[in-house]
Amino acid sequence: MKDNFSTQSADYAKFRPVYPQELIDYLLSLTDKHEACWDCGTGNGQLAVELAKTFQQVCATDISAKQLSNSTQKSNIEYSKQPAEQTNFPDQHFDLITVAQAAHWFDHSKFNQEVKRVLKPGGVIALIGYGLVQVEGEAGEIIKNFYWNVTKPYWDPERNHIEEAYQTIPFPFDEFMEVPKFKMQKDLALDELVGYISTWSAVQHYIKQNGHSPIDKLRSSLSEVWKSGKRQVYFPLFLRVGKV
Repeated sequence: MKDNFSTQSADYAKFRPVYPQELIDYLLSLTDKHEACWDCGTGNGQLAVELAKTFQQVCATDISAKQLSNSTQKSNIEYSKQPAEQTNFPDQHFDLITVAQAAHWFDHSKFNQEVKRVLKPGGVIALIGYGLVQVEGEAGEIIKNFYWNVTKPYWDPERNHIEEAYQTIPFPFDEFMEVPKFKMQKDLALDELVGYISTWSAVQHYIKQNGHSPIDKLRSSLSEVWKSGKRQVYFPLFLRVGKV
């Protein structure tokens, strides 16, 4: 598993979009028991906090200590620095395993074996991801151009799994063929949107290779078409859900 987010962990916690309650409710409906959940690749614990409102215990793991240092603490969330592919959890321990916007970084063969080890019989695994931020009008076209023509060469190869809605990730489970569609929707000011885009791993790779950031030029282009105040943006969500 790669760690592409430690360097911008504070901004990641500040600017990343929030998962909708409809998605949380769906995840909770996947299992009758709510004793133990593992949120793998938890980042700053964004999803773990929501699941902890219902689950008795949430184990939240990540390989980035800096990400975990920006996590929201709750008495029934146990954060730990562990790789997705090898944990210290007991066998058949979890009712639900969630992975939000992180599964594309894993060694899938090893992770899937770990899932089969720690998930209870009949337990559920849900992979959750989201695609490119969507904005209407000229601002949206500027962002698409920035993604495809400026940052595209700097994305890790694993980004292709996002563009393919995780359909190319090995998923050796009893998969749910019908999964609801969700989207994250939010009103953002220009600085907030640019702040989010600045957390992209491809932007960080661009800076390392070129010695300067592409964000200033993006901000300038967006400011020419951005009306004052906030605008609605959304992120299309996709899921793969299955049982052991």
